[in-house]
Amino acid sequence: MPPPGVALDRLGFLTIGLFDGDNPGPGHQTTLEIIELGERLGFDSAWVRDRHLQYGISSPVAVLAAASQRTRRIELGTAVIPLGWENPLRLAEDLGTVDVLSGGRLNPGVSVGPPMHFEDVKATLYPDTADVEDFSYERVSRLLRLVGGEPASTFQGLEGMEQFSGRVQPHSPGLRARMWYGGASTASARWAGEHRMNFLTSSVVRAEGSADFAAIQQSHIRAFRTAHPDGPGARVSQGLVVIPTDSATAAQRAKYAAYVEARTPRTASPQGPARMMFARDLLGSSSQIAEALYAHAGFREVREVAFALPFSFEHEDYVQILSDLAGQLGPALGWRPSAVMAP
Repeated sequence: MPPPGVALDRLGFLTIGLFDGDNPGPGHQTTLEIIELGERLGFDSAWVRDRHLQYGISSPVAVLAAASQRTRRIELGTAVIPLGWENPLRLAEDLGTVDVLSGGRLNPGVSVGPPMHFEDVKATLYPDTADVEDFSYERVSRLLRLVGGEPASTFQGLEGMEQFSGRVQPHSPGLRARMWYGGASTASARWAGEHRMNFLTSSVVRAEGSADFAAIQQSHIRAFRTAHPDGPGARVSQGLVVIPTDSATAAQRAKYAAYVEARTPRTASPQGPARMMFARDLLGSSSQIAEALYAHAGFREVREVAFALPFSFEHEDYVQILSDLAGQLGPALGWRPSAVMAP
């Protein structure tokens, strides 16, 4: 993204989809309502985050299958599915199914590595194979091959009255080009580029020789595009936490300010043994946020974003934030809404 004057091409948002563990239905329904609202407001994409053994979306593919039947235009993404919890062949079947149901609107984002709290969950998740499971990039490669239509079985043909395919079904030909990798390091950025994936970069990066979040993010994006065959044309989406307050009430502004204040100390320096750096949440009027984004080295490298909604707000807060993102901040960045759907 060059200086102001060059328009942002695509505006999306990300939600974690919180719910009450004793009554999970309403939380899932409001997540679907937020995605429907995003389509009506003209957003290009809606993304859901994956949370296992928590009170957030644990099955993003299932949620997006439902969303695909309640929307017609908006693209639907996962940011991200941690593949350590998944069987790539079964996931490829699910992704193909939802892509077909959505009419080719699915944008699956994935990542690798051992599941969180693996020692606590491995006896349940992989009771017989925990010590030999491969949580490396090869797990992504296997998913890519299967989504792309490469053989999944040595048998195909007719057996009795049943017809068997040698590749994952349903096969959705365009899905491979819409696979994303969520990366926080130079190595993951390069790997994603070398394997012709799209690249998701969020509000968390690994501090590698610097403690400047924006500079680190910029270096990851450039490493990705250097490694990708499409070079500067390779797709990158940035996902910062952005909270515009243009139409917020006084009570909402106070709540948002307290939320940002509580989260700001962790942005001062790398955190933990992995030296993770967190971006500052951007809070203020749309004009103030646009100014901050144009000064951000990472943002200046992208033409599409999926701004993350704060995790713990109420439904009416998300309605206000999305309305200001689409109605105020997006236009301030030169973005134009896609064909707005009638309520």
